[in-house]
Amino acid sequence: MIAARIAVLRADPERGEITTTVIVTALMAIAAIVIIAIIVAKLTEKATSINLGIG
Repeated sequence: MIAARIAVLRADPERGEITTTVIVTALMAIAAIVIIAIIVAKLTEKATSINLGIG
């Protein structure tokens, strides 16, 4: 049964565009990391600029 399934998969010329999918996924992950880093930097900057009136 497994050999028949492998034969069917090998005979199918359409396997998808793996490389494109991997590149797009990696770019989206990098973009998400950059966006999160920007948000964290802005929030940290804002939090440190708050005057609590202590000292």
